[in-house]
Amino acid sequence: MSFILAFINLLLQWYVWLPIVAILGYLTWRNYQRVDIVKDIESVLLMLEIPKANDKSELAAEQMFASLHGILRDAKELKANSGYQEHLSFEIASVGGRIQFYVWTPKSLQSFVEGQIYAQYPQVQIHAADEDYVTHERQHSVVYTSEIVLTEKEFLPIKTFQSFEVDPLAGITGTLAKLEDTDEEIWIQILVRPVRDDWHKAADAWIRSVKNGNLSLFSGGSGGAAKWFAGLFEALWSPPEQGVGAGTAKEVSERDKTRITEAEKKATKLGYQVKIRIAYLGESASNAKLRMQGIVGTFKQFNSTNLNGFKIANDSFAKESLAKYKARLFADRGYLMNIEEVASVFHLPHTNVETPNIVWASTKTAEPPAKLPVLTGNPVIDENISAFGMTNFRGINHQFGMLRYDRSRHVYIIGQTGAGKSGLLELFALSDIFHGQGYAVIDPHGDFAINNMRFIPGSRLKDVVYFNPADTQYPLGFNPLEVTNPEQKTNISSEVIGVLKRMFGDSWGPRLEYILRYTILALLDRPETTMLDITRMLTDKKFRKDTLSYCTDTVVLQFWNVEFASWTDKFQAEAIAPVLNKVGAFTANPVIRNIIGQPKSTFNIRQMMDEGKILVVNLSKGLIGEDNAAILGSFLVTKIQLAAMSRSDIPDIKDRRPFYLYVDEFQNFATDSFATILSEARKYGLNLTVANQYISQMGDTVRDAVFGNVGTMISFRVSADDSPILAKQFEPQFEPNDLLQMHNRNFIINMVINGEKAPAFSAKTLNLPPSQDDNTGRIIQWTRENFSRPRSEIEREISERILPPDHLTVKRPGPAYTPPKSDEQREADRLAREQQMTAQGKTWPISNVTPDEVNTALQTAKQGSVLAKSEVYHPAATAFGSNNPEEKPKKKRSRTRKRKSASSQAGEPSSESRRSNSESPQLPAADPTLLSLHDR
Repeated sequence: MSFILAFINLLLQWYVWLPIVAILGYLTWRNYQRVDIVKDIESVLLMLEIPKANDKSELAAEQMFASLHGILRDAKELKANSGYQEHLSFEIASVGGRIQFYVWTPKSLQSFVEGQIYAQYPQVQIHAADEDYVTHERQHSVVYTSEIVLTEKEFLPIKTFQSFEVDPLAGITGTLAKLEDTDEEIWIQILVRPVRDDWHKAADAWIRSVKNGNLSLFSGGSGGAAKWFAGLFEALWSPPEQGVGAGTAKEVSERDKTRITEAEKKATKLGYQVKIRIAYLGESASNAKLRMQGIVGTFKQFNSTNLNGFKIANDSFAKESLAKYKARLFADRGYLMNIEEVASVFHLPHTNVETPNIVWASTKTAEPPAKLPVLTGNPVIDENISAFGMTNFRGINHQFGMLRYDRSRHVYIIGQTGAGKSGLLELFALSDIFHGQGYAVIDPHGDFAINNMRFIPGSRLKDVVYFNPADTQYPLGFNPLEVTNPEQKTNISSEVIGVLKRMFGDSWGPRLEYILRYTILALLDRPETTMLDITRMLTDKKFRKDTLSYCTDTVVLQFWNVEFASWTDKFQAEAIAPVLNKVGAFTANPVIRNIIGQPKSTFNIRQMMDEGKILVVNLSKGLIGEDNAAILGSFLVTKIQLAAMSRSDIPDIKDRRPFYLYVDEFQNFATDSFATILSEARKYGLNLTVANQYISQMGDTVRDAVFGNVGTMISFRVSADDSPILAKQFEPQFEPNDLLQMHNRNFIINMVINGEKAPAFSAKTLNLPPSQDDNTGRIIQWTRENFSRPRSEIEREISERILPPDHLTVKRPGPAYTPPKSDEQREADRLAREQQMTAQGKTWPISNVTPDEVNTALQTAKQGSVLAKSEVYHPAATAFGSNNPEEKPKKKRSRTRKRKSASSQAGEPSSESRRSNSESPQLPAADPTLLSLHDR
């Protein structure tokens, strides 16, 4: 008893307590110092997104934590860093109904941490979170926090993934997915700090104590010191015979043998100090208890009988308890776990985890080629690069573009609406603006065209022509039939027919095309002809005669003066009606008519190409209609193609200045001849960049040309029908599913670099810079003043050009006041009209041609066409069979004979008589039937 009192007296002495107080004070100061270091350290929160097809198991996570153990500082570094060892935080958060995985790391360790994660999860997407989810301002009335601690000594292992048949992560994420209210949030934070490799020595000491039946004060684990003191007092109070001798070994039970074996296995692997925190945020305290109980219950799946497990501790409803979570504080030592245990608690989900609401990586990334043209900041180098993208492979973000030389092999962009196609086109055009290049934009939506003008600087104001058909008060002139090079007449005719054929393909026929071709070929020889003259050529005989007086092509003259003239009224009406229907569909629209009805185009595309000018075409469907936009865009593309091909008069290809053509939704403007542009335009300095939404929008000819001749192909998110076809262009780096789930502005590209194909890789479009000075208004004013005229002036000129014959002209009162006519004047006008109608006999335009005009037409045909003199040619046999639409098949011969007899009685000549009449130089003027025949 005196010994115990002496011992207690000793403990009460100052020189015994002073060292203890000093040690405790030092430890407290060190913890506060660590807190200050953590608060001052610059950190980053990385968001991890894994593809849903991830097949990496928990073993990959174990290897990851083994590699991350490399952040451990040695003794010298630790001393230089005030004894502070960096730690990491691996987190799972359910916020807004979405389950996401994060890694918090000091900024200095970001590259190392990302590298080790990529090494084990090559397809993971890592990017810095735009905002830390713990700092976002949220109004939650209830905050409930807790910690997860071990149930036994830290030297004993928990149940690891090696003992699970199902991924243990599925239990954790499944509980998070059951949050019914999106306002509820659960955060799970797993802090890890590496420890030295000699941590197993403490485990070995504990194992020895178990084998010997002793517990050391410093053996570790919760309650070690208390149990040591309990043993001490038990030894002091127990009689000597009840004490356990120092040299006597305690027999080890089977339970302890198992624990020793597992503890020894745990100590063979690298270790971490670990702390696990859980936070619930919501509106109900009762729900908070239930949710916390549920999530803690999922951690109990790691509990193992006779070994170790998890339990809840330090739970609190105080909002201040959330501060440690937000700060990622790790001031104490936590408890020891090896890399296998840590990997069991935290790893990235794989294919076996089917929990809803997990944020999977929807975009697969691939490594960019080594020769990728990257922006350097050197204006001399960057001038030759059209910048548009940023690499996104494994967090390496380099701004890159295409060499201008490689753009001559054309660019094709495909993607669903809203995926980022127009933004990419804007970036390409923006590069051309800043580097003084010439280009044309054809936009069926209008946004691309308008946004592009915002970036055109004042120094290039006079380089721009803004073609906006919706600006009806000041129409520009654009004549698809304008001939600048006589050698291109046949090409112009073919291209115009190709455009109309594409527009009206469902109701197109060979006879329609046949007549339209000869109509256009005849008109192209007439000065200042326009698309409006097609109707006049077919319906106005005086205009037709005047037009043919300019024509020098014998084949064209043969058609009009012999074949067309031999057709009956009914046959002519049937033949030309489809042509009038197709042409009238757009010439009847005053918006289009005022543009294509001007005989001279107000801008010269060839000149713009040679001088590096800018043509911006706004064909907004919402303003001018889809059909009008398509017809104008098609004519413009055709005109640009012909202008480019006319540069063959520049002998040296190097002297043909590059010109860039951007066409959004190009399938609306692509004829079959578009394949020619893709295959030959490069030789003439025309570089195409085209975009559309899906493959089936293109015809077979155009599609084959695109996939066969385009050098660079860029795909945004596409449909399930297109992905298998496009994936063949990006193999082996990408599969069809990789093209289905990409985020907006993310794309896959297969590009040409220095003339050679490079492997496909992934990237993201750059952000458009803010415009410096918006010169849109000045550009519109410049275009109005220099390339357009007032609408009233244009309409007056068109009216004067297309007036019908005098006897069909409706006299309209002019703007000035006209005094009323006298009774005598009105009577004279009436008698003159009656005499005129009596002389004509028939209504225009069937029989208003005089006998002299007929003879002149026949003589022109004979002089200008060899075929007209040939006895083999029969006017009655046209390219589409007999000129008599009333002729019936042979099986109805009896009815045909009756009709012939009737017509003979009526005085209609037979086909033989017509043939003899067509060869006769003179016709009897008194025979109106013959006159009518040759007028047709």
